Amino acid sequence: MFGRKGRRPTAIQTLVGENTQIAGDLHFSGGCHIDGQVNGSVLVSNDPDGFLSVSEYGCVKGNVNVPRVALSGTIEGDLLVTEKAELGPTARVTGNVYYNLIEIAAGAEINGKLIHEVEAAKPAAKAAKPKAAAKAVEVDVDLGLDAVAEQNS
Repeated sequence: MFGRKGRRPTAIQTLVGENTQIAGDLHFSGGCHIDGQVNGSVLVSNDPDGFLSVSEYGCVKGNVNVPRVALSGTIEGDLLVTEKAELGPTARVTGNVYYNLIEIAAGAEINGKLIHEVEAAKPAAKAAKPKAAAKAVEVDVDLGLDAVAEQNS
């Protein structure tokens, strides 16, 4: 999306078209592109190179757990990214973002917490992890267009 240096892009093998709605969880491997709406969680099935892209027309109403994501659309739920998250200027997340590496364009909106996890863990493993061993930084974030305009003034 913004610049993928050092990493070969994953081929898109799963496509959710613009006029498509899925009710239930979406499990995929390889690459997945969402132009439509998914009412359920989006998860990578045992693929460390899994990649999700959500266009500005795409919407996920559920949690997302992927190694890499390029987001230009909307996620209404928690976003857990074990490698790299790229949020474009039209990206909207209503929920917490758990990340290892993140790139946020001006105009992107996150209504939740940004939680940096050095060693990214899956949600089930996070619950079992002792609090002393969890190395995370929490930051409350509510960046909208107004906040970006105020910062540039």
